[in-house]
Amino acid sequence: MTRIPSKEEILNWISEHPTETSKRDISRAFGVKGADRIDLKRVLKELAADGHLEKRKKTYRDPDRLPPVSVLAVSQPDSDGDLYADPVEWNGHGPAPRVLIVEGDSSPALGQGDRILARLSEVMGEAYQYEGRLIRRIGTNPKRVLGVYRQGSEGGRITPVERGSDKEWRVASQDAGGARDGELVEAEQSGPKGRMGLPSARIVSRLGNPSAPKAVSLIAIHQHGIPDSFPDDVIAQVDRAVPAELGKREDLRTMQLVTIDPADARDHDDAIFAHGDDDPANKGGHVVWVAIADVAHYVTPGTALDDEARNRGNSTYFPDRVVPMLPDRLSGDLCSLHEGVERPCLAVRMVLNAAGEKIGHRFIRGFMRSVASLNYVEVQEAINGTVSEKTEPLLDGVIKPLFAAYHAATKARAARQPLDLDLPERRIELSDEGVVTSVAFRDRLDAHRLVEEFMILANVAAAEELVSKKQALLFRVHEEPSPEKLNALREVAQASGLTLAKGQVLQTRHLNKLLAQAQGTDFDELINISTLRSMTQAYYNAENFGHFGLALKSYAHFTSPIRRYADLIVHRALISAHGWGKDGLAPQEIDSLDQTAVHISETERRSMAAERDTTDRYLAAYLSERVGNEFPGRISGVARFGLFVKLDETGADGLIPIRTIGREYFKFDADTQTLTGSDSGVVFGIGQRVTVRLSEAVAMTGGLLLELLSVEGATVPRGSGGGRGRGKPVGRKRAKSAKKARKTSRKVTRKRNS
Repeated sequence: MTRIPSKEEILNWISEHPTETSKRDISRAFGVKGADRIDLKRVLKELAADGHLEKRKKTYRDPDRLPPVSVLAVSQPDSDGDLYADPVEWNGHGPAPRVLIVEGDSSPALGQGDRILARLSEVMGEAYQYEGRLIRRIGTNPKRVLGVYRQGSEGGRITPVERGSDKEWRVASQDAGGARDGELVEAEQSGPKGRMGLPSARIVSRLGNPSAPKAVSLIAIHQHGIPDSFPDDVIAQVDRAVPAELGKREDLRTMQLVTIDPADARDHDDAIFAHGDDDPANKGGHVVWVAIADVAHYVTPGTALDDEARNRGNSTYFPDRVVPMLPDRLSGDLCSLHEGVERPCLAVRMVLNAAGEKIGHRFIRGFMRSVASLNYVEVQEAINGTVSEKTEPLLDGVIKPLFAAYHAATKARAARQPLDLDLPERRIELSDEGVVTSVAFRDRLDAHRLVEEFMILANVAAAEELVSKKQALLFRVHEEPSPEKLNALREVAQASGLTLAKGQVLQTRHLNKLLAQAQGTDFDELINISTLRSMTQAYYNAENFGHFGLALKSYAHFTSPIRRYADLIVHRALISAHGWGKDGLAPQEIDSLDQTAVHISETERRSMAAERDTTDRYLAAYLSERVGNEFPGRISGVARFGLFVKLDETGADGLIPIRTIGREYFKFDADTQTLTGSDSGVVFGIGQRVTVRLSEAVAMTGGLLLELLSVEGATVPRGSGGGRGRGKPVGRKRAKSAKKARKTSRKVTRKRNS
């Protein structure tokens, strides 16, 4: 009879021979033959039952060690540029080990999210436990889902929170990660679709109660992958920061610079001051100062803080929280231009003539002290004649000169004719518990426009300054609309009884003429929204392609470095161009400007999507208490599957599914953006006034389902089983007009509603 090795001997063998772990390998190593293999199998089973070994198909291995060849998920490079990875599967007792990726000369570039097959070697005495050498790349991150976990008898299912996603995900018991029924979870796909057509998923994080206060923005943060916690080395760097001193900076502390922000603003990154120009050659002119927080002094290239700021790209704003680009010690303290506190700044002195045209500018690196932190409402009330204890001493010396310079600048703006959209901004008010108490539209005050106009002037000056000095920078680019989008806008205008010029090079003044036609009519908001939709999306680029919307040849972002990485790049470019210090634009930054431009353009779009989704969810939660109520609105979009309606009261968007309108077939015309009933001739098109009933409001997804009651005051069929309903057919004349137009020039000739 052969001696059966002890458990300790087997574990030592597997540890020393990680590639020879099958039962056959172990039998051969210890000379176990014949029937004695039954006893060896029993010992191996006991080791597995005790957790010392894990059986994987026909092999055994130590669960607290990674196999010599493993699948890894590449994580973000650290501040030193080293690339690490985590094992895709880890069943050990402690935290998963870290793997340093050792890249060869011919290795392809790897990035965060890549999945690789790597050969591992264990190391001792390092902050990581393994070194990994690439065998091959096998893909990127698997698809992830955010949803509510529902426990079942054998595992459970995840219902996604994403709107329009009605496909559930199956979760096996061993992949549930301890999640409880009703919890909000994040999971990744772990296998293909099964027999029921549902993909398999493995829960990777538990996010708590989805109905808890202020969970709405948390959903968006995780769904869009927005970093919401700062690494330890970043916080350590910020904690070491000390306030800047005057040094070689220009002293602006006696200037009456003020900040003007929303009443609830936590950070202040821009301050302004204006006075009449005393130069006899510029009679009636103005001098405008714009001072911006000197973030570049604290956030220097190549540091962990800079890497994290670039990674985030920008701050993201939600009704209940802000996910900042910079830690609060900087954004809310050292870089914020608080009242009465000395702060470093980059400032520009701009000279305007009597017509409001900028005829000169000069940039400085300065040291300032804000004399007051004001909000828009109190500034507007002061200029309107209602002063407060805070604004009265500033009225003559600060507020009135600011408005005088602003009124001059509006003359130049009117001559330039930038796109003059008038879109109301929604404001969601929350209680301390995170419940929506009201949804209102923000008032647009001259105080808002004043600050915006001076910021635009400063941004133009920054772009012009850097171009003149042949300094690399990031431009803010906005290209003209595509012919396809312009044709779609022209169709909407014609359907509304308005005209948009054709056959000439499009300029913003042509669009402004269309907006002026719509002003004060029922189509005012529709034309503004449609014009906005026709625009291309602005982005960042190292090359200058101009800014169509602002009607400017050169434009850069300079005024918000606390919340936008692009502005920090421009600040560094100004520092380099003027030789103000060693914290300017580094050579490696210049080399990677194209990549930085693409990255921060993407993070900006990511934030916009997260903010929009959050607003939709809050609106759905607010309206969920009013299911069954009727609301007036306007058709804002037409699709093959239904109508989109924007509600007047809240600005919320809802869907009327085509199946609920009637039993007849509806033909969708993409050119005219209409749905036409095959039997009744009813035509639904963008801009029509409607009355709808709210039939469903799902706070988790932000989705609103509506039932159409009337169009332009005429009744419509109710539901797919209700026939055509009573009352006169809706829009029969419009239907004939639309059919005739499609036969000729594809234009919609519809009488304008008064």
